[in-house]
Amino acid sequence: MNVLAKSIASFTRSCLTRSIEAQRLAPVAPSYIDGFAGSILSAAKKCLQNPIQGLQPARLANDMSRLIRMHRLGPLMKKRKCTNPFNGQPFAKGVVIKCVTKKPKKPNSANRKCVIVRLSTGREMTAYVPGIGHNLQEHNIVLCRVGRCKDVPGVKIKCVRGKYDLPHVAKRTTA
Repeated sequence: MNVLAKSIASFTRSCLTRSIEAQRLAPVAPSYIDGFAGSILSAAKKCLQNPIQGLQPARLANDMSRLIRMHRLGPLMKKRKCTNPFNGQPFAKGVVIKCVTKKPKKPNSANRKCVIVRLSTGREMTAYVPGIGHNLQEHNIVLCRVGRCKDVPGVKIKCVRGKYDLPHVAKRTTA
């Protein structure tokens, strides 16, 4: 119940007593303000019977305007946050800051070769180097693509072999 209805209800409770024989609200206000008291009492009686009843026309108009606005604007669609690390770009060039090895999550066991890269977008991220063996060092330039290494936490991009300073995988003669 809003503040206005509460104040009217408390005012009427202080000014009224319950008539036992007629089962209706009887005014306790002086008789010389009888007409004034009657209009206040009738409005207060309506509010006491049903607290929302006095506010019904305003609420109905508000609901209609809300429905019309909802129909006009259509459903509210939240804009999804871009989860792409490159903000929608397929590739990004980066400079190697440091070469690291990372451990995968629980069921797997290995040392994944990764590099920390400062991308052309300005972000620093950890990138996975696919394939067996690499010759990356600090300040090398690599091309990175979107694609996470699923068992290494925090690795969301991969380096592209054969571009810039990261050569293709060397051909092995023995298995």
